[in-house]
Amino acid sequence: MFSKLFKKSEPKKPKTPEIMGLYLGGSFELDHLKLSLLEPELTIEGAARSQLIQAVGEAPLDTGGTLLRFYTDDDGFLQVVTDGGLSENHITDVKLWHFYETQTIGNTAQWNACLKNVISQPTYELDGKVFTRVWDSVGDESPPVAVTETTYEEDGDVSKTDQFMMLYERPIGNNRVETLLVVGEEKQVGNNLDRCLVISTGFDVEPADITING
Repeated sequence: MFSKLFKKSEPKKPKTPEIMGLYLGGSFELDHLKLSLLEPELTIEGAARSQLIQAVGEAPLDTGGTLLRFYTDDDGFLQVVTDGGLSENHITDVKLWHFYETQTIGNTAQWNACLKNVISQPTYELDGKVFTRVWDSVGDESPPVAVTETTYEEDGDVSKTDQFMMLYERPIGNNRVETLLVVGEEKQVGNNLDRCLVISTGFDVEPADITING
């Protein structure tokens, strides 16, 4: 009896974001026919039709919206952008991204050069394809957009990453576009800053193109 009275309660795990039936540890299926027709025009090859969500990221936006990312076992993430709330009625954009390349940034000089000259350019070339910058500012320069993402993993680990992003796109068939995301990531690991340049390619996904498992 007394052991029950003095038993320590286990710390509660933080609640991870959920939307569209997507949640940490869940999975979803992509429309096989639509992806098969679209994939030849994209940079990615052999995207998995069934994907398991292994981590979830959440980042507030200066516009008042929220960026949600559902990282999968297919080396990519399903990104959902909302505006004004976290219900399905607030969704403004859904994209499926796959990581193309990650480059380690070794020192502060390289990091500053990356922020100033690499992430944001009028155009960005990848695999011989030219992507045009989407987020342009009024002046001559268009600095990267800064967000801080909180990432929740299945083992309960929670981490924060500062990200400096720029979005690009190029036209493909049927009035669609392929998108390119160039991001400088900075994360505190112990007493050191872990910095890298992450390049991902993606495309728009309609909610009807996704089937939630379970």
